[in-house]
Amino acid sequence: MATSLEDADQMIRAAEKSGTKLMIGHNQRVNEAHLAAKQAIADGLLGKIYSFKTTFGHSGPEGWSVDGPDSWFFDKKRAFIGAMGDLGVHKADLMRYLLGEEFKEVGAMIETSAKAGATVDDNAVLILKSESGIIGTLSASWAYNGEEDNSTVIYGQNGVLKLNSDPDYSYIFISADGEIDKQKLGEMQTNEEGGQVNSHTIDAFIQSIVEDTTSVCDGAEGRASLNVIMKAIESAETNIITRI
Repeated sequence: MATSLEDADQMIRAAEKSGTKLMIGHNQRVNEAHLAAKQAIADGLLGKIYSFKTTFGHSGPEGWSVDGPDSWFFDKKRAFIGAMGDLGVHKADLMRYLLGEEFKEVGAMIETSAKAGATVDDNAVLILKSESGIIGTLSASWAYNGEEDNSTVIYGQNGVLKLNSDPDYSYIFISADGEIDKQKLGEMQTNEEGGQVNSHTIDAFIQSIVEDTTSVCDGAEGRASLNVIMKAIESAETNIITRI
């Protein structure tokens, strides 16, 4: 959304003052499997949720950025952060959305180890704890060479929910007694060849304007997800578990 919480606040105030719609492009919220998971969790399919692991990693932006290896993506002065901002914030937003609650603590390890000359992070692993005590990991990387990973797994009292972790079935629920529900619910947008499918983000934005409703990810939601990443950076810099 922005490179500081202060800028995010200014965006929100500007939208309110002008009476316009502000939507942050967190397209994972409108992925079909994620929409189904959001409803299933709200309906109690998983029962009490214990933990999760969510990942967003690929080989880096140089493969599709117009500037290649010299892309602004790798320059801290222009990009502010790397894989955490390109990928990690999407997963922080997704987990807030799916779980329906905020995170209250984060511990982070962030590295620049895969991209020569980069001055931003290219690998990050976060440990997150929600308000109700759900704990999980979030991985963001520009060093997943050979195969992109954009998956989420949620573990609950009643079973395991796997999202976009299987090449054929984007939604898989494995119940505690072993029954399996597999569904093909559309593709996840990807940077791999032939993978630029419609994310439906613009459709959602237009719908909020036409119907005069709150967008699927308004300014307040975008700010909250940005805050998770900002606190993760603080945690990595101080080597301390940080309150969000």
